[in-house]
Amino acid sequence: MSKKSLLSLANELKPYIVPFRYDGSGEFHLKSHKTNERGGLDKESATRIIEANRKRLNDFQEKLYAQDRWSLLLIFQGMDAAGKDSAIKSVFEGVNPQGCEVTSFKQPSTKELDHDFLWRSMVALPERGRIGIFNRSYYEECLVVRVHSEILARQKIPQQLVTKDIWKERFEDISAMERYLARNGTVILKFFLNVSREEQRERFLERLEDPAKNWKFSLADIGERKLWAKYQAAYQDMIRHTSTQAAPWIVVPADYKWFARVVIGSTIVAALDSLDLHFPKVDKADRSEFKQVREALLAEGKAK
Repeated sequence: MSKKSLLSLANELKPYIVPFRYDGSGEFHLKSHKTNERGGLDKESATRIIEANRKRLNDFQEKLYAQDRWSLLLIFQGMDAAGKDSAIKSVFEGVNPQGCEVTSFKQPSTKELDHDFLWRSMVALPERGRIGIFNRSYYEECLVVRVHSEILARQKIPQQLVTKDIWKERFEDISAMERYLARNGTVILKFFLNVSREEQRERFLERLEDPAKNWKFSLADIGERKLWAKYQAAYQDMIRHTSTQAAPWIVVPADYKWFARVVIGSTIVAALDSLDLHFPKVDKADRSEFKQVREALLAEGKAK
């Protein structure tokens, strides 16, 4: 792809990235980010962008895999029913699964609780040439664990280390870890799917009406809704303290799933576009060998 076409792509996708990207520059207030933003698009226009981004992502993923230098870590966070699962499925439709891996982090196991809070995420990091997708992540340790103090009490941390500064310390540890990964060739993009409380209610009702979605619902979800304000405060504090140039947060308007997919896909494509990915060049010695292989294959055909 030429420099001119690269600039063209960046300009094309910019409106769906820049307004939602926070890299730690300036102040951050979650309430200033609308959940029902549509970027001036209708669903039909959005669908065309989503399809174009899928094709671009497939092309970039093949080059990422072949070049085997960079890795891409994508983190998805959001309240229940924010659309994390469906966004991942939609954005990566048609992408070779051999080069991608999705890890969903559930309640920590006994073994995981015997390690530090980052350990189980570290062992799931993507290799060079791969895309790693975290459906929830180590950020849960600054969200659900912060809102539910009883979970922190079960984490076997020496009591004298559990101070009022523990969240500040976790933010520092996470940022240091992400800086380390970035310095070693892992591109990090973090997506917070910002859904409204009313839209979550509608999606919960839809799950109750659809037998195929009943399994996604539990009474605990209603209990969590009562803690909405605490979760919003925890998200704001987390985004404010862990957004950096190397690992920005994308605050994705998630009330319209189709627009969320435009933002997510555009952000990923633009990030891969900036890496100057290409297929490895074949040297003269290999080309000479290819010639011999070709002649041997042609000779097989003549023998028949």
